[in-house]
Formats: sequence, C-alpha cells, structure tokens
Amino acid sequence: MNAPPQLLLARTALYPRDRRSVGVARDFTRLTLADWGVTRRSEDVLLCVSELATNALLHGVPPNRRFRLGLFLTTDEVLRVEVHDSGPGEVRAPDADPESEHGRGLLLVAALADKWGVGERDQGKVVWCEFRVAGCLDGSLGHQFTHGVK
Repeated sequence: MNAPPQLLLARTALYPRDRRSVGVARDFTRLTLADWGVTRRSEDVLLCVSELATNALLHGVPPNRRFRLGLFLTTDEVLRVEVHDSGPGEVRAPDADPESEHGRGLLLVAALADKWGVGERDQGKVVWCEFRVAGCLDGSLGHQFTHGVK
C-alpha cells in the first residue's frame, strides 16, 4: 500500500488589490520555482499564476483587501498553485467569444494545468491548479520563505 503524498515545500505571499501585484506574484513564483529546481513547465506555471492573480484582482478582492498566493510541492512531484480571495461566487471556465479580448484566463489555466478547480473558504474562495513536475526538479531544493507586497 502506497502512502499518500506529503507536502515537501510550501511558500505563500499576500498581495494588495493593486495592478502591480500580478507582476510581483509572477516574480515570486519565478524565484520559488528556481529555488526549488523546477526547470520545466515553469512558463506554464507562470502564465497560470498571472491569470489566477488577475482574476482575483478583477473579480475577487474587494477594496482594501488582499489575495494570497500559495505554492506547494509534494513528494509525488506535483506543484499546486492556489490563489485565495474573499470574493463570492462560483468560478468556471467560460465559453469565450472568439471576438472577445477578455474571458480566456481560466480557459488557459484549464489547457495548461493538469488539474484545476475551485474550493470554498469561510470568506471567499480558492482557485487552484496542479502541474505534474516529475523529472522537472534539478535537485537544488532551497530554503522556505514568505514574501509579499506591502
């Protein structure tokens, strides 16, 4: 009988409702992936972080509130990205109008990630996606830290 996967590494950061937060969250993710030695699939992960953070800012973070980004690596080499916000509502990938310039973020997440979904929280929701990164780790797992924007 195989043991369930265990959490190997985790990093979290809080970001204010500010358009600059998306770029800072992406930079935090890039540094984390490099520190953890995740060398492939990083571009897919970065794009999904950008999309989920943008959605949180546009639809889930009320004024004067923050969203939280969590990155988690398990012993079965799955990288999980979570974006927590305090916004209400059900999230689903829309049927994007081919002429629309918006509304494709979750379609991209669904296409790039191995899994994605939405969970409820006491106040708000968490939108997550997972990437199998087996064989993507270069063995240079670094220390953990917490990062954020003031």
